[in-house]
This record gives sequence, structure tokens and C-alpha cells, in this order.
Amino acid sequence: MGKTRQAEHQAFLAWLIAQVVEYQVDAVIIAGDIFDTGTPPSYAREMYNEFIGDLHDVGAKLVILGGNHDSVAVLGESKNILSRLSTIVIPSVAETIDQQLIVLENRQGQPAALLCGIPFIRARDVMQSVAGQNAQEKQLTLQEAILNHYQKLFQLAEAKRSELGSPLPIIATGHLTTVGASASESVREIYVGSLEAFPTAAFPPADYIALGHIHRPQKVGGLDHIRYCGSPIPLSFDEIGKPKEVLLVELNEQGLKEITPLLVPCFQPLVTIKGNLTELERQIAEVAKLGTPATPVWLEVTVKGDDYLSDLQPRIEAICEQFPVEVLRIRRDRSESVARLQAFDKETLSELTTLDVFEKRLAQEELDPETLEQLHVRYRSVIERLHGDVQ
Repeated sequence: MGKTRQAEHQAFLAWLIAQVVEYQVDAVIIAGDIFDTGTPPSYAREMYNEFIGDLHDVGAKLVILGGNHDSVAVLGESKNILSRLSTIVIPSVAETIDQQLIVLENRQGQPAALLCGIPFIRARDVMQSVAGQNAQEKQLTLQEAILNHYQKLFQLAEAKRSELGSPLPIIATGHLTTVGASASESVREIYVGSLEAFPTAAFPPADYIALGHIHRPQKVGGLDHIRYCGSPIPLSFDEIGKPKEVLLVELNEQGLKEITPLLVPCFQPLVTIKGNLTELERQIAEVAKLGTPATPVWLEVTVKGDDYLSDLQPRIEAICEQFPVEVLRIRRDRSESVARLQAFDKETLSELTTLDVFEKRLAQEELDPETLEQLHVRYRSVIERLHGDVQ
């Protein structure tokens, strides 16, 4: 929505380093989506490198797994030099699976756990396309291929444990959607048309499974040892109201000992409010107490009753001028939109032109004149091209 999250990420990383120091953490695991895009801006790469150096300075190991948003090339380009800073980067499924088996050492340099480092698995990494397969068959084939990858790596871990002659706990990772996981509006599909969700029962019997991709912290299938820690900051308005956390996981030779959620402080207030203009004015004054001139509250506003007003957006902006708040999104109450559409229920498509339909749809939104004009230009361009194809 046009807002940088740089300050929030910087504050989070400083907080995370402080937790590593306080709890004398041996290793930090990031289960995918280091960046939000395959072409991260220079400031994000700089922050990434500084964090790795800071974590190395406080004596913790770092394991970075690639996610569906990450570029394999971007993460992979620096993995060799980062290995000198106690950092292991697994950007994608490795050429040989044993490269994904990591012996994690504690701060005393002794083997303390075995890690099955599994990043986001792309279909091309684990299966070949078969001619004539339908969508369901492709889904089952991919699910089976991912399951086999987990099982093979887990078997290698068990063999390594026997070789070392020590009952080390086994940790696995993953970056995927599991059956029953609760997503949010900012979570993007990663196996479109191929894999809806990975069955919980298909995971190997690891002592702990650290998962990425889903933004809300949660247990999987009610199981303590299979968890999403969630994103460190809210990435959409529907994620507010649920505390963000990282998970402090303690393991020993008997397996999983304890999991302690560490609540992440709120570095940027996000608030959703709903009501008519009179109610909104009162609510804005109240939520403004959460902000400061340096860190204004970011608002999502849903308008009821007054959404027929043509100057709705300027009115709301005028209310906000005296407070440390910024409106990022204005929505109309859907019930109001439905009622308004029902007023036209006697009209049929045969009575409307394509432009009429377009105008009625635009009437449901509160857009500035420049955006309206851009949409009209694009719409006319599309219609002209379609008419040209028909002719």
C-alpha cells in the first residue's frame, strides 16, 4: 500500500539479536521467505548482511531456507562466503540430498542436533512432467514426491545419528501449506493447481518441525512439535489482533523439551475501524493515542451508511489531519454495496452497455480522479483491442 516496512524490520532484527543474547541461543532457523520478492532492493540486502554479521558476533549459528518468494540465485550467490560467518544457506533442493543434512553444534562446538534443511520445494526439483496427467494426478504425484524427499532426508539423519553414536534430536523444516493451517489475505498460493495442502501425517517423525509460509503463528493439527512461528510483523490488516512471535525451542537427547513463544513488540500500530462518519471521527480520535508524529497509526477504514457520498475520501482525510494517523485503505461496508446493487435488480445485461457495467462497478469504489481516468483509459484500450480481434 505504498508504505515501506524498513524501520519495522530493522527494529525486529535488533530485538531478535537481543533475544539470542539473553537466552544464549545456539542456532536460529529461518524457514523461508527471507525477502518478499526475487529482486529485493539494496537496503533489504544490506539489512540481511548486517543481521548475519551481528548474529555471528553474538555466537549463534544461522540456517536460512529459501521460500517461495525468494530467488534461488539471490540467496545462493553469497552462501559460500556466508558459511564463514556461521551461516548455512539452502536456497533450493540440493543436487545431492545429503547437502541438506546439517549437524548443528552448540556454543561449545559439540554436535547438539541434526537438521533436515528443507526449503520451498518446486515441482521441477522433485518430479518430471508426465504427458496426459490431469490436475488431480499431478497433485498426487507432487505430494508423493515431497513426501519421498522428507523420508529420504530423515533416513539420512537417522543413519548419521547412528554414525555419530549419540542420540541427537532431529529437526526438520519446510515451506509449504499444511492441511488445516489458517492463512491470511497476504499469503500467496505457492502450488497453484498442483498441491493445495500437505498432509500432516506425511511428515517424518522428527522431534521438531519448523515451518514457514503461513503468517499466523500456530500448531499444525494440534501437535506441539509441528509449528508455524508466523511472520515477524503483520503483513495485512487481517493479521492484526493476533500477537506476532518467534519460537524458542529447547531440545535435548530425549527430544523436544520445551517451546516458549517470545512475543514480538509492535513496532508499527495498525488498526481497522468501521462506522459512519460520526462514529469514525470518534474512533479515529481514540486510536490516535496509539501513534506519535514519528510513528503514526496506519488505518484501514470501513465506511457504513455514508458511503454514497462522492467526497468520502476527502472528508475522512480531513478528520485525520489533526491526529497522528494515516489512512492506507478505505472500504465500503459490503452489505451497503449489496443493497445498492439490488436497486438495479430489474436491469438486465441486455439493457446495459459494457461501459454501463464498468461504470456501475467503479461506483462501488472511492477512487481519486487521476486513478479513475487511468482506469477509463485502460478499459477503453482493452475494448478497442477486443473489437479489433472480432473484426
